[in-house]
Amino acid sequence: MSIKSSLTLSLASALSILPICANAQSAGQDPTEETVSIKIVEYRDSTDTYITLHENAPKLQGTPDVPRFTLHGKEGKFYMGLGANIKSVALFDFGHPIHDDNMFTTSAIPIEQQPGNGAQFRFSAQQSNIYLNVVALPGTKNQLGAYISINFLGNGYTPQLQVAYLKYRGITAGYNYSLFTDVGAVPTTIDYEGPNAFACMIHGNIYYEHPFGKNKEWKAGIGIDMPSYSATNASQTATVTQRVPDIPFYLQRSWANGNGWLRLSGIIRNLYYRDNSASRNIDKVGWGIKASGKTPIAGGLSAYYQGVYGKGVTSYIQDLGGTGMDLMPDPENPGALNRVEAWGAYGALQYNFSPNVFCTAMYSHVRTYANQYADSSTPWKNGYKYAQYVVGNVFWKVNSIVEVGLEYLYGRRVDFDNRQAHDNRIQTLLQVSF
Repeated sequence: MSIKSSLTLSLASALSILPICANAQSAGQDPTEETVSIKIVEYRDSTDTYITLHENAPKLQGTPDVPRFTLHGKEGKFYMGLGANIKSVALFDFGHPIHDDNMFTTSAIPIEQQPGNGAQFRFSAQQSNIYLNVVALPGTKNQLGAYISINFLGNGYTPQLQVAYLKYRGITAGYNYSLFTDVGAVPTTIDYEGPNAFACMIHGNIYYEHPFGKNKEWKAGIGIDMPSYSATNASQTATVTQRVPDIPFYLQRSWANGNGWLRLSGIIRNLYYRDNSASRNIDKVGWGIKASGKTPIAGGLSAYYQGVYGKGVTSYIQDLGGTGMDLMPDPENPGALNRVEAWGAYGALQYNFSPNVFCTAMYSHVRTYANQYADSSTPWKNGYKYAQYVVGNVFWKVNSIVEVGLEYLYGRRVDFDNRQAHDNRIQTLLQVSF
C-alpha cells in the first residue's frame, strides 16, 4: 500500500468525527461534552493513552503500535486508533543468495546454486502493515482490549493477517504469538524474521497472565496453543490430525521499571502419528525449555538473550519451522518416529547513543541432531546440522514519523555431510509511521 493511501485512511478516520464536534457547537452544547475527541500521541510519550494502547499491542521491537491520531470516547471510556507503518527495504545479497526479500532464513541458504547467480539486488515494501488498536474502559477492572494487524507478506503483496486478538482481565485469546515466545527479548532488525534461534510461533491460542509481588515485579502465565506439527514419515508411518493442544507456561522476574527481565519458559506437546504396520496411532510427548530476557548494563548499553532446548519442539525454533523435524524416522523401526533433539541460542548488545539513535550487534546459533533419527531414505540424513546468524545494524528515528536504518547480515548453513554455504545481505530501511 502506498503512503498516499495510508494518509487517506488516517485522515478519513480523523475527519469522520468532525461533524460530531460541529453539531455539538451548533446546538449550544458545552464542547467538553463532545462524545468523541482527537488526541495526537507522540512515540514513546508518558501519557495514559500511549501507555494503555502500547500495553495492549504485541510490543514488537522497532514497530510502532500506537497511532499518532487516536480517538477518545466521552469521559475517556475508550481509546481507538487506526495506524500504518510503511516499510521500504532495499537489499543486496552476495554469496548463496536467499530467495526471500524479507526473511533471512539461514536454513533456506541454498547449498547448490546455478552458476552466475552469486548476487542479487531486490526491493520490497511487503513488511508494511495496517493495524487497529482499541481499548474500552481503560484503567478499570473491566478493561477490554482488541488488536489486529495486517501486513502484505503474501504472494504478490497479498494482505496477510499478522495478529488478531482480544484481552480481558489477564486473558488473551485469538491469533497471536505463543506464550512460549518472549516477543520483547529480540532486538530490532530490518530482517523481518530476526535471529534463527528465536523461539517464535504465531497461531491460534488462549492464555492467562498474572502479575504479583510487592511492586508487581513477578509475572506468570499459562496457556494452550493450537498444535503446529511438522514431521518426516518413515516407510510405515503416516501423518494424522493432532488432538491435544500445546501447553506453554512461564515465570518472569522484572527490574529497572520493567526495562530488564528474565523469563523462564516451558512447553509440553503431544505429537501423534500413525503406525501403519500396527494399525494404531502413537503419541510422543515433546517438550522444550527456554530462558530469555533483557538486561540494562550501563548507560545506554543493554543485552538481549535467549536459549532454547528440547525434543520435538523444532516447530517453535524460527529456523526449523516447517522442516519436518518435530518427529523423524527411527532407523531401527520402519513403523516408528522419534522426537528430534535441537537447541538454539542468541545474544545481542544494543547501545543507545540518544533516544533516537541506536545500534545493535547479535550472534545466533541453531543446532539439530537429526542424523541420529533419520534413516538413509530421508533427505535429512545428510541435511541441516547447524546454522549461524550474525547481524549488525544502526537506526535513526529522524522524527516522530520517519525512521531510517542500515543493516548487515551474515548467514552460514552446515550440513551433516560437511557441505556448507553462506550468504551476505546489506539492506536499508525507510519507515514512515502514522
